[in-house]
Amino acid sequence: MIEYKSKLSDSGETIFSKMSTLSAKHNAINLGQGFPNFDCDPRLRELISKYLNQGKNQYAPSAGVLELRQAIADKIRRCYDKEVDPNTEITITAGATQAIYSIINAFVHRGDEVIIIEPAYDSYNPSIEMTGGVVVPYRLEGPEFTIDWEVMSGLITDWTRMIIVNTPHNPTGTILSSDDLVALSRLISDKNIILLSDEVYEHVIYDEARHESVMRYPDLYEQCMAVYSFGKTFHSTGWKMGYCVGPERLMSEVRRQHQWIVFSVNSFLQYALAEYLTDPDTYENLPSFYQNKRDFFNDSMHGSSLMPYKSAGTYFQLFDYSAISAESDVDFAVRITTEYGVASIPISVFYSNGMDNKVIRLCYAKTEDLLEKAGNQLRKL
Repeated sequence: MIEYKSKLSDSGETIFSKMSTLSAKHNAINLGQGFPNFDCDPRLRELISKYLNQGKNQYAPSAGVLELRQAIADKIRRCYDKEVDPNTEITITAGATQAIYSIINAFVHRGDEVIIIEPAYDSYNPSIEMTGGVVVPYRLEGPEFTIDWEVMSGLITDWTRMIIVNTPHNPTGTILSSDDLVALSRLISDKNIILLSDEVYEHVIYDEARHESVMRYPDLYEQCMAVYSFGKTFHSTGWKMGYCVGPERLMSEVRRQHQWIVFSVNSFLQYALAEYLTDPDTYENLPSFYQNKRDFFNDSMHGSSLMPYKSAGTYFQLFDYSAISAESDVDFAVRITTEYGVASIPISVFYSNGMDNKVIRLCYAKTEDLLEKAGNQLRKL
């Protein structure tokens, strides 16, 4: 029998697969995994058919078709008043997760330290491990989940190569402020540190708040690679379409990695998205669209013993269940799936040390009938 040693410290089944399997087994409402149960815009599907029928079926350029990169550059100018060169500063990727891995793989070498903010999106840690890097966690605590930048500065050493931030933040639903971005810029301005800014929920932000993208901060941008997701923006997570943006001197190395990981991304979707992005309404209406869902879901949960945390962005809501049970969050999530028919995600899995604050995450990127049904079930707790 062939023997091998995994590069990953934990190669078991993810909690997302576990909860989705459990949800299907018990015919539960799956508010665990973060994807919509509704389809994308019919016009976008029509554009895909249009370009399929035009024969856009061969390899795209490795960096992505120029039409889409130009459309993204136009969007960045409109949203953030930032000029980026579509030829040298934008690369189309097979989803945001591939962009994140390519960036980490480009700059993190064996023994380099990467500061991540926990609870953290679950791809960060294994991506760092596979490069031989060392994860250094900064752990947020609820209910505010704010960053103390003085404490953060104490984590920086001579071996710190990268800091990863995520705003709006999955899973907490918090957002970084302009003061946060200024503090972050000061923190790394005189250091050989690259910032990876995960901004996949850039348009899913509420209550008229402004998304504080690194694109708004010229000095910070010079040390940064930013990551975005068409799947999250246009309700099409299964397409695995994303992109990254950064200064040419950093992007050139990311593209070297990208070409050997996937080479290029499917062509017909790129042409369709390029045309679709010419209408700003396709993304400018998203804040109100998802805020209505957030508010509807919270209204549906009114009267529940679950205590909601504020969701300022993303399409996730955290709930504290400590008034109901002393169970671990994993056990609690399993029990409400099997007994109450609603699947969630326990927050401890987003911490490398498994910190359990008796909090679960629910996804409200669902149709109102499903959210109302889930609320009815959870009010029985």
